Formats: sequence, C-alpha cells, structure tokens
Amino acid sequence: MDRTEQFERERPRLVRMAARLLRDPAEAEDIVQQAWLRLARADDRPIDSLPAWLTTVVTRLCLDRLKAAVPPPLEPVDRPSTDPDPSEEAALADSMGAALHVVLDRLAPSERVAFVLHDMFSVEFATIAAVLDCTPATARKLASRARAKTGPAGPTDTRADWLVVDAFLTAARRGEFTRLLELLAPDVVVTGDPVAVRVGTPGRIDGRDAVAEFFNGAAASALPVFVHDRPGAAWFDRGEARVAFDFRVADGLVHRIDFRADPDVLAALRRRRGAEPR
Repeated sequence: MDRTEQFERERPRLVRMAARLLRDPAEAEDIVQQAWLRLARADDRPIDSLPAWLTTVVTRLCLDRLKAAVPPPLEPVDRPSTDPDPSEEAALADSMGAALHVVLDRLAPSERVAFVLHDMFSVEFATIAAVLDCTPATARKLASRARAKTGPAGPTDTRADWLVVDAFLTAARRGEFTRLLELLAPDVVVTGDPVAVRVGTPGRIDGRDAVAEFFNGAAASALPVFVHDRPGAAWFDRGEARVAFDFRVADGLVHRIDFRADPDVLAALRRRRGAEPR
C-alpha cells in the first residue's frame, strides 16, 4: 500500500481529531489537507509509522492555529531532555465516543491538546509531550488542569470525575489493560457489600494490577448512573439495576470502587449521559 492509500485510510480519524481540537469541521478539513501536502513534500524519506507521523503533524498544525487565536504569551512549559521521533509514537486509539461533550473553549491551547488527545483519543502522555514540546509530567498536569475546568453541569461537585469514570468503563469494555492501569491509583481497592457479594461480585480486591485484571474486558452491561450524586455505573438485567459501581475519584484517578446492591441504593440510582456500552 502506497502513502496515498495509507493517508486516505487515516483521513477520517485525522479529521475527527482536528475537529475536536478546533471545534470547526471546515478548519479540520483544511488542517488535514495541509498535513497531506507536508507528506507529499516528504518524498520517499522513510517514515516508520505513518499514522503516528500524521497524528503529530495534524496536532501541531491545530496547536499553531489555536495559539494564533489567543493573546500571547502562551503559558510556559518544561522542555524535555530529548525530542522523541514521531515514528516511535503510538498510533491513536478510536474516539471514546460522543458522550464526552465538554466546553473546550474555556481551555488554553496546550490544555485543550493534552485533554483531547489523552481523554478522548487515549494518546499516551509521552506522545502528547512530543507534540507540545514539554515533559510527560507537564503534559499530564495540563490534562489534569483541563479536567478541572470541564465537566457537565450536574449534581456532582467533582466536575471532571464523570470523564474518568466513563474512560474507565470504555477501557474495561475494550480490554485496554494499559489504559486501565493509567486510570487507577496504585492503592486502589474494590469492595462489595454483602448483597453484592451474594449475587457474585468479589468481596475485596486490592492494588492497581489486580483491579485492572478483574475489569479487563468486563463491564459490558454497565450503564452510566449517578450513585448518591457521584458519577458511577450500574449493571442492569432486563431493565432493572442489579449492582451499582460506586466510584471514588481524586486527581483524575480511580481510588475506590464499591459494588453496591442494597435495594435502597439501587432505588436511588439516576441515569446520566455517558459512555454507552456497545
């Protein structure tokens, strides 16, 4: 397959990504066309991973356009010790879905890039750092800062927690073990109340690896709900909630999940918009 065919296969993903960053489908098409022109000028120079190369080019073009739309100076970021080769960067995962409706206009350009790439397209922070010309730690801080500024209007005070919960559920359904590890605190714990244990949930799981292994490929029937005004999920059977997944999120990480099947808890559940299972 030549580069033209490869590019056309990547075009829908690139347009989707640029549209999320710029909030303008027409500008997104223009950016992707510019990326094509840069690829054409690259001649036959070797590119180990064309999807990763295109991801970097499109994102940097979007970032330049975002920077031009706001007053300078852009807030400084830490410089990395080395500049990763775009050919070594991982290709993007598919979009997490239309559930992540966020108010991107309130974010600085660097925050928007870090947030959209990581939380919506599951791009690793090392790749984001290469795009933003900063360290992975700084890229993580930018995404965290963006989460704090976004989130749906709703009863929960932790405005961005729903994004973490829905990202976790999506990773669980897709069997994305590495992504699950990224979303879990090292000392995360899972517990089940007596009623939940009787219907088959574990009584307790400790530690990031064990929790990620348990949820990897699971949660296919979980729907997004509010559990006592906290964003969570619930397992439904024939339209009736059987077990609630009560998440405790802090600093963008899941620290605790309680399986709750007490009838009073289930009766108080309220559905919310979120990442629907496929």
